[in-house]
Amino acid sequence: MSQKVIIFSAPSGAGKTTAVSHLMKQSNQFGFSISACTREPRPNEIDGKDYHFLTLENFKKKIEENAFIEWEEVYPNKFYGTLKTEIDRLWQEGKVVVFDVDVKGGVNLKEYFGEKALSVFVKAPSLEIIKQRLSARQTESVETLETRLQKAEYEMTFAHQFDKILVNDDLEQTLQEVEQIASSLIEK
Repeated sequence: MSQKVIIFSAPSGAGKTTAVSHLMKQSNQFGFSISACTREPRPNEIDGKDYHFLTLENFKKKIEENAFIEWEEVYPNKFYGTLKTEIDRLWQEGKVVVFDVDVKGGVNLKEYFGEKALSVFVKAPSLEIIKQRLSARQTESVETLETRLQKAEYEMTFAHQFDKILVNDDLEQTLQEVEQIASSLIEK
C-alpha cells in the first residue's frame, strides 16, 4: 500500500474525535497518529495512546531538533504537534495514517503531504451546538469555553481549504460518510 494519510480537523466540539474513533474500529488498515501536546491529560487519557504528553520544555526542545512535521501553539503555552517518528512508525506498519488535529494543523498537514493526503473538515451545524457539546463535557471553565467558542468561529472560516466538509448534525449519517470517505482513499 502506498503511503497515504487522512486528516480530520474541526473546531472543538464538532465531533472529529468521535468520527476518528469510529473509523479506527472499522479496519486495521488505519493507524492513528498520536499527537504530542503540552496540556495535562484529561481523566482516562493515557500517555502514548491518546497523546504523547510532553513538558513545555521537552516540546520546545523537539521543535529545535526539527522533530515535528507540524506544530502549533494552539493556546498560550499549549502546544500540539505531529512527530515525524509517529508517521514513520505507522507507514512502516503499512497503515493509512489517520490524524485528529486542530484546524490549523490540518491545513499544515495537507500542505505537507499534498497528494498523499485527504483532508476532512468536520463541522457542527452551529456555534450554539458547539457550545452545548463543550458544556456537556464539563471540562471547561466559563473563560475557556468562551475562548474555545471564539476560536471555533474563526476556525470555521478555514473549511473551504479542506477536500471534504462533513456537517455533523446526524451522527449515524456522519459516521457512514466517514466510512465512505476513507474507503475512497484506500481504493485510490
